Amino acid sequence: MTQTAFEEQEIPIAEFQNLGLSKDGRLHLGEDDLKALLAGHRTEMIRLHNLTDGEIKIMHLDAKISLRRNEQGNLDLLIHPVYREPQGPAYLTDGETEKFANGELVNLDKVVEIGGVKKEVLIEFDKDTNEFIITDTAQILAPDYVNNQELTPDQKLLFRKGKEVEIRDGTKFRYTATDPNGIRSNKLHLIASLLIDGGLSYLLYRGLKALSKDEKVSEDYSRGYYDALEDMQVRKVNDRVKGKNVHHR
Repeated sequence: MTQTAFEEQEIPIAEFQNLGLSKDGRLHLGEDDLKALLAGHRTEMIRLHNLTDGEIKIMHLDAKISLRRNEQGNLDLLIHPVYREPQGPAYLTDGETEKFANGELVNLDKVVEIGGVKKEVLIEFDKDTNEFIITDTAQILAPDYVNNQELTPDQKLLFRKGKEVEIRDGTKFRYTATDPNGIRSNKLHLIASLLIDGGLSYLLYRGLKALSKDEKVSEDYSRGYYDALEDMQVRKVNDRVKGKNVHHR
């Protein structure tokens, strides 16, 4: 989860149309990819068509895409193609870059200087595109509850640093910018809740990926998941007059 949320009507349709991802004002994207974009995450790999780079025309290109708000307040479409070789940022050592590339490092939390300002960032490596992803940890929004269990300040801090968090029902999860959901877990499904304007907003995650390539995802539903689901359904009925507050991911 990041402190970035876009509305569908803000999407730069013309830019999507130029890539063959929109026609007659309608987006040609899968539901999961659209949700990833609106949540501020990257999509899965998508085939783009008829790209131009100066005088060079590219018939098709496999890449991930994302959205970013520019200084004018509008959304720009970003393309993340597959790079031949990974290029680590200057504040990574050669050893750290190599560990990311061969899978020894999942992420790294560092305080670095960007534009003359010191920031704490989470560094990750997207193996699909051979690209490093840098996220300002101040922009990572930790959930207030997961499966009906309130997270402690320490657990929220771990989440923002990309570390694994475990709650009482055995569910483990961590933040990641490399996944369209923005989160990975040892459970296939979980329910996260955010306190917004005095009320709870629910995010129901389905089909989550494993925490690492060596681990498996459990399809079992925990007691906490069922409790959160029941609470979510009750609140949904009670808050119907205020609009839908449940989002499926």
